[in-house]
Amino acid sequence: MKRYWGIDLGGTKTEGVVMDERMRTVLRRRVATKTAGGYAGVLDGVAGLVGSMARELGCSPPSCIGIGTPGRLERKSGLLKNSNTVCLNGRPLRRDLEEVLQASVSIDNDANCFALAESVLGAGREVMGGQNAVAFGVILGTGVGGGIVCGGKALHGAHGIAGEWGHNELVPDGEPCYCGRKGCVETVLSGPALERWYARRSGGPGKPLQEIAQRTGVDPAAAETVDRLLAFFGKAAAQVLNIVDPDIVIIGGGVGNVPALYSRQARAELEKHLFNRSLDIPIAKPALGDSAGVFGAALLMRD
Repeated sequence: MKRYWGIDLGGTKTEGVVMDERMRTVLRRRVATKTAGGYAGVLDGVAGLVGSMARELGCSPPSCIGIGTPGRLERKSGLLKNSNTVCLNGRPLRRDLEEVLQASVSIDNDANCFALAESVLGAGREVMGGQNAVAFGVILGTGVGGGIVCGGKALHGAHGIAGEWGHNELVPDGEPCYCGRKGCVETVLSGPALERWYARRSGGPGKPLQEIAQRTGVDPAAAETVDRLLAFFGKAAAQVLNIVDPDIVIIGGGVGNVPALYSRQARAELEKHLFNRSLDIPIAKPALGDSAGVFGAALLMRD
């Protein structure tokens, strides 16, 4: 029986899945990511999870495995970059995982894994039936990222940064971003950025974004925060849509739980900047919950 193994290596949790040839889940397990042990601890945690899952299934560890991780592999050097799990940056992660797992490893960015899983198995499953159908998977959470899937495969690009819309300039000379620039999409549309803006606007204590979104009818600062989210999301996302023109947009991450993002108002804000008279594609919520990344990692093994 053919099985596909995937690992989602996150900053706080590491999740593993084994899927059968019809991409049905055979086993799924989660453990805490061993970031306290640094780079070696993370490697040890992945190896421990794979070993324990193999024992639970009564089989040998896999000979090949897909792994989703924050950050991207530098094509020339093979080193990981742009990861918010900082102990991974500058490390030959694929090579070292292959050594500890004694397996062939395919690594992709967690946003690509999200986009791949949701387009093939989740919210885009019916839309993505065409051979060349395109999905734009958006991550709106602590950070802002994305992935582009075409014909059932994630696009990477010459520099491995395809889909990274979160570091386009959105507000000239805006807030500083960790990437060294100012006014990036991430500094405006990430959850922490929206919460900071609300706190400044309200002049009171900060609130979680989901609470802010629920207070729009009674709290003017909350209404302004959500209106700002929709306006800037429309402006920023339209830049991607005008170039890629996908068949579906799927929004993941904590900010993606704000109901207004799927409203007529949100579509109107996108249409203001779209090089078309109307927006004729679905803007969808994810269907796979917070496990889309691990399913996407397993899907890397289909080939």
